[in-house]
Amino acid sequence: MNSSTASANTLRAIDAARNLLGDRLSTAPAVREQHGKDLTWNVGVPPDAVAFVHSTEEVQALVKICAAESVPVIAFGTGTSLEGHFAAVKGGICIDISAMNTILEVNAEDQDVRVQAGVTRKQLNTHLRDQGLFFPIDPGADASLGGMAATRASGTNAVRYGTMRDNVMGLTVVLADGKIIKTGTRARKSSAGYDLTRLFVGSEGTLGVITEVALKLYGIPEGISAGICAFPSIEACCLVAIETIQLGIPIARIELVDAEHIRAINTYSKLSMPEVPTLFVEFHGTKAGVAEQSTLFSEIASSHGGTEINWATQEEDRLKLWQARHDAFWATKAMKPGKEEAIATDVCVPISRLAECVVATQQDLAAHQVYGPIIGHVGDGNFHVVLFCDRSNADEVARVKGVYQRLIERALAMGGTCTGEHGIGSGKRDYLRLEHGDAVETMRAIKTALDPKNIMNPGKNAGP
Repeated sequence: MNSSTASANTLRAIDAARNLLGDRLSTAPAVREQHGKDLTWNVGVPPDAVAFVHSTEEVQALVKICAAESVPVIAFGTGTSLEGHFAAVKGGICIDISAMNTILEVNAEDQDVRVQAGVTRKQLNTHLRDQGLFFPIDPGADASLGGMAATRASGTNAVRYGTMRDNVMGLTVVLADGKIIKTGTRARKSSAGYDLTRLFVGSEGTLGVITEVALKLYGIPEGISAGICAFPSIEACCLVAIETIQLGIPIARIELVDAEHIRAINTYSKLSMPEVPTLFVEFHGTKAGVAEQSTLFSEIASSHGGTEINWATQEEDRLKLWQARHDAFWATKAMKPGKEEAIATDVCVPISRLAECVVATQQDLAAHQVYGPIIGHVGDGNFHVVLFCDRSNADEVARVKGVYQRLIERALAMGGTCTGEHGIGSGKRDYLRLEHGDAVETMRAIKTALDPKNIMNPGKNAGP
């Protein structure tokens, strides 16, 4: 559906939204296209209109308009999600919350903050820096905090600080009928009622539109040390990660980057790292604690053939190192300019099965001649495979789809999940029942109770 073929209901909703927002309601094709397609091979579908909102009250008014006309509502933050989360598969109005970017209150003594949902993680950390605080969840992209809550994001620091599920204290949400609710309190724990905060965290916009987020903060560590360590094999990298976690070393980040990714990063970021499987690591704590942790890790790495670690203790050097890691997706895309259809997928397995799963995946890629660099937050058993595909080549499409399917089946067979952090969206809906079975019907019952007209981001996650 688009604005030229939209239903009468949708046209009425668009007119009402324009009366509310004026020129902040756009039906321009370029704007709509931008708000309907992510960076992967998931099919993009533009919404019928895009609304640029400034407040919770404007979101409420728009949702009431859409509810009255049974028109879909799709929330949009910065557009960095990877599983077709914001494709308007049933048309409707996209609500862009990026201009809702005010930091509402910082409670430094209690180490918490409340922000509008359009605030990005980099914006928040820049604001907090002079107070000695930071927000650690780092998915790589400068995502909006509302979007990170909606997709239950995590990233490189999750092994120490947890995911968004662990760090969201409360939310302001506009429900499908236009009602505004607030979940959670500033208390660090509560036994009062259902945990609605965690119901909405990870709901991917299918239960309501998140407009404000309250978050835990952390003190900036006294000591921070990052480094890279090269290994003879990807299995050795995984075994080091497993032993590090099992020994209880409080590592902040431990990232696997395979040889293909290192080759791409070297070219893209103009670096000269050895083009072999590598671990990027970082330790947080007191200076003495970081030194002890680094020594213990070095001993484990050495026992598995790891090279001497190249440490970066200056902030500028650390930032350069992690920026190279975060640019890995773009680096691999640059290596395959003729294959624009990228599939950035992820799975997560119990840490004890990590090496087995990664090695089997690497062997499957080689056996079927599929280019698929591997990278991952291996401290919690989560890794990504970036697959590339020429959709005009039917044989290649079949091989890529086969590798993709077997990757997910392999992770599930090991007691893992089809997605550790990307989410379900529309891209992985086919695998949700494979993982959760009849529990999907319970999810759908919750969706129906909160959104009986199915207007909240329909066609995504567990919704119909």
